[in-house]
Amino acid sequence: MHEPMYYLLSLLSLLDMVLCLTVIPKVLAMFWFDNKSISFSGCFLQMFIMNSFLTMESCTFMVMAYDRYVAICHPLRYPSIITDQFVARAAIFVVARNGILTMPIPILSSRLRYCAENIIKNCICTNLSVSKLSCDDITFNRLYQFVTGWTLLGSDLILIVLSYSFILRAVLRIKAEGAAAKALSTCGSHFILILFFSTVLLVLVITNLARKRIPPDVPILLNILHHLIPPALNPIVYGVR
Repeated sequence: MHEPMYYLLSLLSLLDMVLCLTVIPKVLAMFWFDNKSISFSGCFLQMFIMNSFLTMESCTFMVMAYDRYVAICHPLRYPSIITDQFVARAAIFVVARNGILTMPIPILSSRLRYCAENIIKNCICTNLSVSKLSCDDITFNRLYQFVTGWTLLGSDLILIVLSYSFILRAVLRIKAEGAAAKALSTCGSHFILILFFSTVLLVLVITNLARKRIPPDVPILLNILHHLIPPALNPIVYGVR
């Protein structure tokens, strides 16, 4: 179990647990005990964790895709490239990049002037749900979240697609019987996790863009499910594997 891929899975599990513990207990407290209040500091902390850990998870998938790319396209060099030092540096990169770039989101929201009733039309403290309560102009908040989100998630997705494109090209060149299926089977679990993560996120984005045509509760429900479904299915997929 002391191999690079299992260290990456440990990091993914840690991110999933933190995301669930940040969102689900508070949502359950609302429905079970009618505890609908949250402090300003708790709200902005939840906002930071959701934004940063979500992008950290995406970045972890990208590192795992690179791991599979090296394993299949450069198998003889795999032990010298994907080392424990590489995993440690990758983990530091995942945390530092996403933590630093998402930190301004709750900071910008906390600096706004809130002069109306502080009732969030959501079950969780998303940036836009909180910022809309402000009496100030939130254009910069929206713009920063949009640019940061699509830059981080978009770049990860592009690199994942490139990795699997190279993997598929390498597999199609394998002529030995059963070798191609064996090579693809090593990527199966990882590909399923990416599919879970990307599909729920894509549906959430589409529903937010078409919010005028659908009930307002649907995006809220999908936002919560996005923090619940992938973390619940990830250990099942790799456990079966």
